[in-house]
Amino acid sequence: MFLIVGLGNPGAQYASTRHNVGWMVLDELARRHNIEIIRKLGDAKIGVGEFGEHRVLLAKPQTFMNLSGRAVGALLHFHKIERANLIVITDDLNLPVGKIRLRAAGSGGGHNGLASIEKTLGTRDYARLRIGVGEPPERERRERGTADYVLKPFSADERQLIEDTIARAADGIETFVREDVGAAMNRYNS
Repeated sequence: MFLIVGLGNPGAQYASTRHNVGWMVLDELARRHNIEIIRKLGDAKIGVGEFGEHRVLLAKPQTFMNLSGRAVGALLHFHKIERANLIVITDDLNLPVGKIRLRAAGSGGGHNGLASIEKTLGTRDYARLRIGVGEPPERERRERGTADYVLKPFSADERQLIEDTIARAADGIETFVREDVGAAMNRYNS
């Protein structure tokens, strides 16, 4: 079984924000494979289904971003899923809107959700797919930091680009499951 985790924040007010782009990719995967992400298990909403002959568990942690590790660790343990079959989808301020970056392992890069997962698992050795959400304008960053920015929706100008990116990210996740992380990285890193 594969565990595909989209990072985001629960609540309708966060649904279309930059920080919830991981959930947006999960929603696209769920739509493609007719999986409902509605069952509550521990600290996550989950849906179980198949990508071809591969069984998958789609998970949206419900703990808010900075406690995501709690849900991920519990799901890996409960379902006895190997870390090699885990991939986490998250937003990335350091990538321009529309870029995606798949990695087999790596640092949290200042992302609180990834830092929480790393702390819970005791390792950085798990796959992740980062989706560029761009950086806030310099003035906004100076005055308010990045928290306000990631909790805003994408602009009207960015909407089509992010929809295309979500579809491409979902393609990359499917390749990760059906082939491996190397194939996904070679095909979808932009």
